[in-house]
Amino acid sequence: MADAPQSQTALPTVADVDAAAARLAGVALRTPLISSPVLDAAVGARVFLKAETLQRTGSFKFRGAYNKLSTIPAERRANGVVAYSSGNHAQGVAHAAQLLGMPAVIVMPSDAPRAKRERTAALGAEVVLYDRDREDRAAIARAIAEKRGAVLVPPFDDPLVIAGQGTAGREIAEDLAARGLTPDVAVVGASGGGLIAGIALAITARFPNVKFYSAEPEGFDDTARSFRSGQRETNARMSGTICDALMTNTPGVITFEINRRLVGEGVSASDDEVGRAVAFAFRELKLVVEPGGAIGLAALLAGKLDVKGKVVVGVLSGGNIDAALFHRLVA
Repeated sequence: MADAPQSQTALPTVADVDAAAARLAGVALRTPLISSPVLDAAVGARVFLKAETLQRTGSFKFRGAYNKLSTIPAERRANGVVAYSSGNHAQGVAHAAQLLGMPAVIVMPSDAPRAKRERTAALGAEVVLYDRDREDRAAIARAIAEKRGAVLVPPFDDPLVIAGQGTAGREIAEDLAARGLTPDVAVVGASGGGLIAGIALAITARFPNVKFYSAEPEGFDDTARSFRSGQRETNARMSGTICDALMTNTPGVITFEINRRLVGEGVSASDDEVGRAVAFAFRELKLVVEPGGAIGLAALLAGKLDVKGKVVVGVLSGGNIDAALFHRLVA
């Protein structure tokens, strides 16, 4: 089921990303932009990967969550926040609420990785489980928020959330400029599209000619299909890939409006290709990356993009993976 659309909302701007960076200063980590001679040789390009696996809560989601929550007026904070997420937004919101002294309720699918469910609860949030294939998570969250007078924190289709994710792109642009480099290609994973929308806003403001691509799991390529049709498409299934973080079944209203202008093209990778990327990241980059966080790297390693001789940017967006699955993929 599609998340409820946001309507008549102003699109975030680069100024909003800059404002988010100010709010996040000293709170979010400035994660490194890493490179690897082995990776460069494998794809024939100069590749730089933003290691958001090292961010607070293990993913980029903390950026957007904290930016959103920090703007909630003091008089509204006692009633807390409600979010819905398969795990990374859940942890980001839970931790941001913890830091700001706010109660949090997180609606999570019952099949979410146990590590994500447990870590969300450990951060002080109340976890409410739902059936991903039969129930509407957004409707459940809205009902809880209305009953408690809490603020709803969408996982992607919100200007403040998008602007917060864009701070990762702002850092990428600054770090590349400091190296005297101009990116030719950027590939970023897409679920609802918040991360790639924010990053595209930030990077194209400084490097307007960079070519962006979304990356998605095979069978869950609603963003790429939406680019081709010109309207928001949906996936036939709600589950069925190891990329548990990338199973939102349609792009957001706000995110698609940004991404159709700044991105406009997408690629996909199979679960086997994603698994090989997770193993590559472990062996060659010495990083633990979850399948959804490795989707862009998977597309590069599988040759889905023509990047020969180019400067390429990617994002390792999360590292929250169950130990058993990680062992299976890297063993």
